[in-house]
Amino acid sequence: MSIHKDTRCREIITKAVCGKGRKFSQVTHTVTPPHRPSSILGAWLINHQYDAVKSGDGIEVVGTYDINIWYSYDKNTKTDVAKETISYSEIVPLSYLDPKHRKSTEEVTAEATQEPNCVEASISSNGQHVIIRVEREFEAEMIAETKVCVLVCDGSCDDFDDKAIDFGEQVSEDYEDLEDDLLDEEIL
Repeated sequence: MSIHKDTRCREIITKAVCGKGRKFSQVTHTVTPPHRPSSILGAWLINHQYDAVKSGDGIEVVGTYDINIWYSYDKNTKTDVAKETISYSEIVPLSYLDPKHRKSTEEVTAEATQEPNCVEASISSNGQHVIIRVEREFEAEMIAETKVCVLVCDGSCDDFDDKAIDFGEQVSEDYEDLEDDLLDEEIL
């Protein structure tokens, strides 16, 4: 690589996304209503709350939600709503992790890309319980300080001729046939 004579490299410390992960899961919960259910009329999840904490090489999502099951009982002559609060913990593994980040500066976040949702509700074989199947998905990120290497030149940026640096890359001829009017105006 040919570098301009007034150019050198410098390491700078910056905050960056140093880890990312995503996890989809299906779980089942068993709810026991106060009355023996005849049929399920509806099931939904509300009041979802969660937080993210660093855990080993992953990010742990810890949260709660309320299950509400509307059901009939007494041979379908009466209805009621059974309510139960569920607590959960989900480890989201990091598929990308920058090994050079500063561990003391880690900050983690998680976002529910699919809120917990009831996909199936059925009465158990003994007729006493309601089995709820729930799907949920989280995307998590870890932000931390890390080092990056940048090119530094003497003088001001206005004095620098970026065309004088040969980065050793061949310019592709694939773009020669592009029509200017099809390009985004901000690029031109």
